Amino acid sequence: MPASLVQTFRAFAYNNAWANHRLLTTCAQLSQAEFAAERTGFFPSLQRTLNHIYVIDLFYVDALEGGWLGPKAWANEVPCPSVAELKPAQCAIDQRLLAVCDALTPDQLSDVVRINRDTTIQIERRDRLLMHLFQHAIHHRGQAHAMLSATSVAPPQLDEFFAAGEAPLRAGEFAELGWTEATVWGG
Repeated sequence: MPASLVQTFRAFAYNNAWANHRLLTTCAQLSQAEFAAERTGFFPSLQRTLNHIYVIDLFYVDALEGGWLGPKAWANEVPCPSVAELKPAQCAIDQRLLAVCDALTPDQLSDVVRINRDTTIQIERRDRLLMHLFQHAIHHRGQAHAMLSATSVAPPQLDEFFAAGEAPLRAGEFAELGWTEATVWGG
C-alpha cells in the first residue's frame, strides 16, 4: 500500500530531526574554538550555520503552529553559542515540528499558513511551506557537513534514513531519540 502524503511529510520531519541529532552529536566532539572557527560557507562557521538552521526552524515552526513570532526569531543570529546549548534547543524545535506533522490531515496540507514578516504577511500553503523548511535545513546541513570535512572530526553520513535495508545503521540513534522504525513508518 502506498504511503499517504501526510506520512511522507511525517517521515521528512523524522528525517530532519534525525539528521540534526546526528550532525550535532558529531559537532559535540569539536572544541568550542573549532565549532566557532571561521570556515568557507554561506555562513562563516559551523556555529553560525547550525544556529541559522535553528532560528529559521523556529521562525517557520512557530508560523505552522499559528504563532506570530516572525523576524524576532533571528534577532540574535547565534542564540546558542555552544553545541551543548544548541543540541537541546534544536531537539526541542524538532519535536515541535514532529508534533505539527503528526497532527496533519490530508485536508490541512492545502490550508494556508500566515507568516509574520513584520512589514507584510506572507501566505503559503502548508505543504509548500513544509517542503521549503525541509529543503532549507538540508541545504545548510550539507554546508555544515562540508565544513566538518576540514576538521579533525569526520562528518556523519546523513543519507541512510529512508532505505529499509539501512535500518540497522540508524537503530542506535533511533534508540537515543526514543524511536523505533514503527514510530516513523507506522505498522
